[in-house]
Amino acid sequence: MLTPEQIEAKLDRILLKVERPGRYVGGELNSTYKDWNSAKTRVAFVFPDVYDIGVSNVGLKILYDQVNQREDALAERAYSPWVDMEALMRENGIPLYALESKRPLACFDLIGFSLPYETLYTNALNILDLAGIPVRSAERDDWHPIIIAGGHSTTNPEPMHAFIDAFVIGEGEEVIHDIIDVIQKIKNQRSKIEGDPQPSTFDRDRILLELVKIPGVYVPRFYQITYMEDGTVAAIKPTIEEAPGVINKRIVAKLPPPPTKFIVPNIDVVHNRVSVEIMRGCTRGCRFCQAGMITRPVRERSVAEVVEAADAAVRSTGFEELALMSLSSSDYTYIKDLVDAISKRFEGRKLTVSLPSLRIESVSVDLMEKLKQHRSGGFTLAPEAASERMRRIINKFIPDEDIIKTTNEIYSRGWTTIKLYFMIGHPSETLEDVQAIADLSKRVIAEGRKVAGWKVKLNVGVSTFVPKPQTPFQWVSCDTRENILEKQALLKRQLFKDKNIKLSWTKPDDTLVEAWLSRGDRRMAEVIYSAWKRGATFDAWEEGRKFDTWMEAFNEHGIEPAFYTHRQRRTDEVFPWEHITAAVRKNFLFQDFRMSLEGQIRVDCRLNCFACGILPTFANLRRENPGEGWKCPEVKTPARKAEMELSLIGN
Repeated sequence: MLTPEQIEAKLDRILLKVERPGRYVGGELNSTYKDWNSAKTRVAFVFPDVYDIGVSNVGLKILYDQVNQREDALAERAYSPWVDMEALMRENGIPLYALESKRPLACFDLIGFSLPYETLYTNALNILDLAGIPVRSAERDDWHPIIIAGGHSTTNPEPMHAFIDAFVIGEGEEVIHDIIDVIQKIKNQRSKIEGDPQPSTFDRDRILLELVKIPGVYVPRFYQITYMEDGTVAAIKPTIEEAPGVINKRIVAKLPPPPTKFIVPNIDVVHNRVSVEIMRGCTRGCRFCQAGMITRPVRERSVAEVVEAADAAVRSTGFEELALMSLSSSDYTYIKDLVDAISKRFEGRKLTVSLPSLRIESVSVDLMEKLKQHRSGGFTLAPEAASERMRRIINKFIPDEDIIKTTNEIYSRGWTTIKLYFMIGHPSETLEDVQAIADLSKRVIAEGRKVAGWKVKLNVGVSTFVPKPQTPFQWVSCDTRENILEKQALLKRQLFKDKNIKLSWTKPDDTLVEAWLSRGDRRMAEVIYSAWKRGATFDAWEEGRKFDTWMEAFNEHGIEPAFYTHRQRRTDEVFPWEHITAAVRKNFLFQDFRMSLEGQIRVDCRLNCFACGILPTFANLRRENPGEGWKCPEVKTPARKAEMELSLIGN
């Protein structure tokens, strides 16, 4: 295995031959460097996309900070090299290495992948191969690192079960320490046997047996899947006594202090900014939104903590942009106080402040107006659907007049650009619902011109809906490729006529790849492997799209892609992710799905608790950490009709 010095010598010969060599050199401000020999556990966190995207990932920043606070462990980072760098690394025998120490990833005890979206899967395989680590978990031995993964996509871990040793379900701030403690315990035992304070191997089987006992950790090798004749899952059962039948997600009862020493890249990246999470979780209950379902309950940071963290982070990095992060910033209990405090603290300083995920209402405009000195040039709103019928179906009901009033206020207060996010492909959607997107967009820019003239612009982003696991829409099928193309063609005909309206959309092939990976079962692992072997990587990038390669991989294994995408799920169907739960009960999700069919909406669950299952699941944590997000109002009793249907699917 190459030493860091040998890797650096080889890098010196190739870096000037690649695009953006700054991706591969490390040495950034606020990187953490710790003594390799004194660390009992060495962790490499990997974001399997290019540095430009991965270095800004908030989840990775949090875990990097958490581990490096320990005296007995170190954490370093790695990202996917772009295709030019990968080719030169393979040609010159350079394994993938961590940026801080330049040590090969294979030297680490633990490698943790962040998988926030499914189109990173082939990159994860490619990283393991480039690091010289067997891609398949079953082929690794005691010389190889333990490979774990977490992130939103792992709420259905089955498509990656063959490649990852253990998955973290839910939030990682506490469970990462549990995992490190297990590895240290097993290493210490091996150390006593060998008389070596830093043994070169450890007992992989024993570590995995210990990991399966940690709440929130899923070890696929200890579960067996059986199938019915129609190809659906019959049962998912643990094969050892220690493995739980259902893996409940982990949450942190109280959000730990946010990191403030963000790594400052040496090159321009996607998000050169400070990001401070003001709250976690969402109570809006949008039926399409996986993040809103799987991050419950709501937990908030205090205004003082957010302001102090933001100030410390800006001072330690020199960044000129601050993002106050949450799924729904307007729902933060003390949002007005926070905006006032941020405005006061950063008055007179060159800093742009953004509040993503604002509700479509005048209050949102008032909030951004208070940040006028620090605001950015655009204003983003997400109606998601343009007809009121569709908004009822997806449980994001906003009257058209509210949208027009809000956008009118935005333009009249000096913003020249608004971005509206929509989805097509929702359940029960018609061409009339898609036409409504065009009509609403035209109406918005017309209203803007009334108050601000012809300088106003409108960016319309139209993605295609993928029904995700752990949501009320997990029972529905994806829209067909033909339907998607027809709907996109309609929008292009309608909106391309106005040069001040910019339309962007998702290619249908990209949507299908995402849907296969997010809704697949264990058989998808072989498809992923074959697609990767045939050259599929960077599936989220224009340059990496190889749809034909994916179709060839399906054909190789005799699997029909439409089985995962264009099939309505049975009421009583066992999902591939049945043994994984975000603590929102399946019968609650099904009830919500039935309500969508009837156009019924649920109000914000801070106003009325609908017994989703979160509060009883984490009752002990709730008692120990009382707070706004843990209060449970009077439970609404479901209708008798829904109760009868729920009996079909159990709890």
